[in-house]
Amino acid sequence: MSKKVCGYLCKGCGIGDALDLGGLKKAAGEQGVKEFKEHDVLCSPEGVAMIQADVDAGTNALLIAACSSRAKTDEFSFGNQVLVERVSLREQVVWCSAEAEDDDRQMLGEDYMRMGGVKLTKSEPPAPFQLEGEVAKAVLVVGGGISGLNAAIAAAEAGSQVYLVEKEAELGGFLRTINKLGPQTAPYRELEDNPLPALLEKVSGHANIKTFTGATVDKTEGAPGNFTISLSNGESLRAGAIIQATGWTPYDPEKLAGDLAYGSSPNIVTNVQFEQKAKEGGLGGINSIAFIQCAGSRDANHLPYCSAFCCLVSCKQAMYVKQANPEASVYVIYKDVRTPSQSEEVYREAQRQGVIFIRRDEAYPTITGSDKLSLETMDVLLNEKVSLEELDMVVLATGMKPNNPKVVEAPLVAFGEDQEAAKKLVEEAKAQTEDWSVLNLQYRQGPNLPTLKYAMPDSHFICFPYETRRTGIYTSGTVRRPMRLTQAQDDGVGAAMKAIQAIRAAEAGCAVHPRSGDESFPEFAMQRCTQCKRCTEECPFGAINEDEKANPLPNPTRCRRCGVCMGACPERIISFKNYSVDIVGSQIKAIEVPEEDEEKPRVVVLACENDALPAIDMAARLGKSWSAFVRFIPVRCLGSVNLVWIADALSSGIDGLILMGCRRGDDYQCHFIKGSELANVRMSKISETLQRLVLESDRIKVAEVGITDHDKVAGIINEFMETIDSVGPNPYKGF
Repeated sequence: MSKKVCGYLCKGCGIGDALDLGGLKKAAGEQGVKEFKEHDVLCSPEGVAMIQADVDAGTNALLIAACSSRAKTDEFSFGNQVLVERVSLREQVVWCSAEAEDDDRQMLGEDYMRMGGVKLTKSEPPAPFQLEGEVAKAVLVVGGGISGLNAAIAAAEAGSQVYLVEKEAELGGFLRTINKLGPQTAPYRELEDNPLPALLEKVSGHANIKTFTGATVDKTEGAPGNFTISLSNGESLRAGAIIQATGWTPYDPEKLAGDLAYGSSPNIVTNVQFEQKAKEGGLGGINSIAFIQCAGSRDANHLPYCSAFCCLVSCKQAMYVKQANPEASVYVIYKDVRTPSQSEEVYREAQRQGVIFIRRDEAYPTITGSDKLSLETMDVLLNEKVSLEELDMVVLATGMKPNNPKVVEAPLVAFGEDQEAAKKLVEEAKAQTEDWSVLNLQYRQGPNLPTLKYAMPDSHFICFPYETRRTGIYTSGTVRRPMRLTQAQDDGVGAAMKAIQAIRAAEAGCAVHPRSGDESFPEFAMQRCTQCKRCTEECPFGAINEDEKANPLPNPTRCRRCGVCMGACPERIISFKNYSVDIVGSQIKAIEVPEEDEEKPRVVVLACENDALPAIDMAARLGKSWSAFVRFIPVRCLGSVNLVWIADALSSGIDGLILMGCRRGDDYQCHFIKGSELANVRMSKISETLQRLVLESDRIKVAEVGITDHDKVAGIINEFMETIDSVGPNPYKGF
C-alpha cells in the first residue's frame, strides 16, 4: 500500500498545557510522520471533519495523538482501508504524571510519539480472509431437547436453514419425561403444561428446519463458514456454525447408597424417578413424604457444584403430592433454598400449600426402614434433631452432569512437562472418550470440545459464555452449565444468535469476539518453518492443523486473532499485517534510553488490551499517578508476547519489563483462555536468556491485572520501580 501519512495533535484535556507540541512532532518525524495538524478538541465535530477532509483527499495513514485508543472509537474510525494509530497522550502521559518533572513528562510523550509513528509506518491495512467457494449459512443443532429445539426455532425464524440432529428416535430430550412445569407466570400459583407439543409443532411445521432423528455425528470437518458434517445415517451436510445442545444426565444415585441409603428400599427414589411416577399417575396413597435437597450436589465427594434446578423441581413435586392429597405431610429437607428471581414465588406457593421446609446442616439425613421409612436430621434453625416417622417415600434431589465427554488435555510443550507422561495422559483420555464423541471433530487437537474439570465445555463465562474453544461451535443449555428449564430455553435462543454472528463473520472475513470485526489474520512465512509444532500445540482454539510433515495448516476462520501462535514461534515466521514481532520490537527500540549517569531508568509494560489496558486507563482517569519512566505497549494477549521482545529490550538498555495480563489458573479471566498462563510459563523459563546477558531475573515481572483492578496499577508499577532501583541500571545502556 502506498501511504500518505499525516499526524493529528489534540490540545484538549490538558495536553496542550502540559506538553511541548513541537517536540512531540519532531519525535514522530523521526519515524516518518512529517506532516502534522493541531486542533483544540480533536474529537469535536470540527476536528473530526478536518481529518475526514484529509482522508477524502487521499490521506490513508493517520497518527492521532490524543486520548486512549479505547476512547472515541467511533469518532476516529475512517474505514477499513485507512490505517489509524492512536497515541494516548491524555491517559498515559498527562493524567498519570502529576508528580513527574516537566522534562520527564515531555520525554514520555515523545517516546509514545516515536512508538506510534513506527507502528503506523510498519503496519499495513488488513485484507479480510475469504473462504473459497460459497460460505455455508446453515446452522447445525445437535440435540433435540428444550435448548436445542429453541435454538433451531430461533435460527430458523431469523432466516437460517437449520439441520436438527437427535440421537433418539424422537425429539424432546428430558422434556419428554416431564409431567408438568412448575408455575412459570404470575401469580405463580398453578402448575403448567409441558410445552413440548407446541415446540414439536413449530419445528415440524417450519420450512427452514430439517430434522434427523435416530442419528449422530460421525465426523465434523472444516471451519466456520465451511463445516462438513457426516451423519451416522449416511447424510452429508454443510453448515456455517454448530450448536451443541446435548443436555444433561442425572447423577448416578448408586453413588449415594452409603450417604442416603439409596437402593435399600424401593421407596427411596430420585427426583427423576419421582417425575416419571407422577407422569404415570402413580402418586396415589402418599400420606407422608420427604424431599432431600443437594443429594450429591454441593458435595466435594460427589458433585461440588449446585445443579440449579433441584430446589424448583422439589417445590413442584411437593405440589404434585398436595394436589393428589391436600392432607399429606410433605417435607423438604434443604441446605439452602435456591429459587432466584420470580421463582421465589414458587417457593412461597409451596409454603402456602402446606409444604414444611426444614433446614439441615452439612451432614446428610439418616434414613432407615424399608416399607415405611424414618428420617432423622439436624434442624439448624431450631438447633435440635428432628425425626420424621412413617414416611411413605423419600425423594433424593440428585443433580445434573453435562451430557458431554470429559476431555483431559496434555500439558503444552511450552510448559516443559515430561512429554512421554503427557502422551500417556492423552491416550488415557482418548480411551475414556473414543466410544462417544458428540461432534467427532477432525481437529489436530482432538475430536471433542475442550472441557472444564466437570466436563462442561470451556468458555469465558463472563464475557462470552456461549463460546467454546472451537470457533463457530457454541454450546447451549445444560451441557454448558447447570440451569433451570426456562433458562435452557432462553439459552438456545442466545446460542442461535451467536451462531448466526459467526457465519456473518466468516462471510465478512473478520474475527468473532473478543476481537470482533478484526480483519487481520496470521500469515506464515513457511520457508523458515522448522516444524517445531509450537503454534499447533499452543493455539487455544484449534485454529492450526498439521500435515503429515508437521507443517502448520492454518484455518483463518477458526482464528480469534490473539497472536498466541506468534508468541510461540521461535523462528518468528507468523505475523499479522498490523501486529507482528517486528512491529512491537521496533516500538521497543524506538524508546530513547538515557545514559546511566542520568539516573532515568526505562521500564516497558506489555499490557493486555482486554484487561490491563482498560485498568490502566481507569487508574489515570481516577487521578492515580506513577513513574514517568514507564512506557506502555498494548498487546493483543500476553500469550502473543515473543521472547525476542524481552531479549531485545534488555540488550538495548531497557531496565525492566512488566507483563500485565489477566488472571490465570482454573478461575482464569484471560479472554484467550491460556494466554496469561503461557506468558507466565515462558517468562519463568527466560532465566537462560538472562544468564546469557548476565542480568538479574528481577528485571522481569508478570502481574495479574483484571479490568476492575485499576486500584492496583500504580502500586504494581511503583513497587517494580523500587526493585529496579535496587538491582541498578541495565549494564547494556549505551551499547
